[in-house]
Amino acid sequence: MNPPLTFTPTPRDAVDWTALRNFAALRGQLRVSFSPRCNIACWFCHNEGDVPPPLTRQDRTQQPRTRSLCAEHYLAIIAALMDTGLKRVYFTGGEPLTSPLARPVLEGLPDCGPEGSYTLITNGTRIRSNRSWLATTLLDKVKVSLHYFSDESLRAIAGTRVGIAAVLDGIEMARETFDRVELNCLLLRDNAHEIRRILDYALERRLPVQFIELVGTDFNEAQASSAVSADDTVTYLRSLTDDEHTEVAGVGQGRRVFRIDGVEIDVIHRNLGRHHVGQCGACPVRSKCVEGFWALRVDHDGGLQPCLLRPDLRVDLKPLLGAPTQLAGLVAGHVSAFTEGTL
Repeated sequence: MNPPLTFTPTPRDAVDWTALRNFAALRGQLRVSFSPRCNIACWFCHNEGDVPPPLTRQDRTQQPRTRSLCAEHYLAIIAALMDTGLKRVYFTGGEPLTSPLARPVLEGLPDCGPEGSYTLITNGTRIRSNRSWLATTLLDKVKVSLHYFSDESLRAIAGTRVGIAAVLDGIEMARETFDRVELNCLLLRDNAHEIRRILDYALERRLPVQFIELVGTDFNEAQASSAVSADDTVTYLRSLTDDEHTEVAGVGQGRRVFRIDGVEIDVIHRNLGRHHVGQCGACPVRSKCVEGFWALRVDHDGGLQPCLLRPDLRVDLKPLLGAPTQLAGLVAGHVSAFTEGTL
């Protein structure tokens, strides 16, 4: 693996902010990982590019990066990047609510304005125990992963003793606490028999849900055959509604959008294309990439990565944590170089 990329900081007025601001204008995401750890271990987990929990459980010699950021560092990075125009911030893990940093960061978030949003992505099992303080934060939305609908499928997918009741309870707690709650579900052989039940559950509670084709990584390639096409799901949704359109514009994954009695159901379908730009053209893993450049990922060790499958493009933000303008300039330069294919 190549060493992390580094750049020489430049004055703010010498930075070309165009690529980063275009990325923000096209609804690009900033994904902030609090921890690579999780209380369950879904076999397909990509862990935002770090070593995922199921791999560590199988082989203790394979450990994720060591955490070096504190709450103040996270807030400094978020504020610096929001100042450049990035407005959609997603908090991830691992399971973000397993981290002691989740509370001080989420409670300390700056106002993101009317165009901004803060979203927590969680497996739902820790929402009840953290509900009191979560309710006081500026979170706009909670997105719960529901890749299972029984103890059996949860155990098969996540290798856990946690029961499905804990996940469903977390969803109900989220509904009582936040105005916006959504679900996401990967399409797998393990849960293929439960997809319609998950859809019915979402529609009964008027919860938007995304059905997503598997993103293949080096970590889950041994079970790549477990991936299921979205075709059957699309066919079934078309039997329920004729309100359908396709979105492929902007930064992000192409998706089919259905509305059933006013509830939005998305299908993230790999054959709709992705936002491949610049660096993607000569990328050695382009053939298996289904994501492209739609998110900037900040990890718990202070690294920023523009692509899930390319850790060699990761840049270290830690040296600039005390200089927000320089930090933002570094990120802007990194995004510009990536989109121009000059990294």
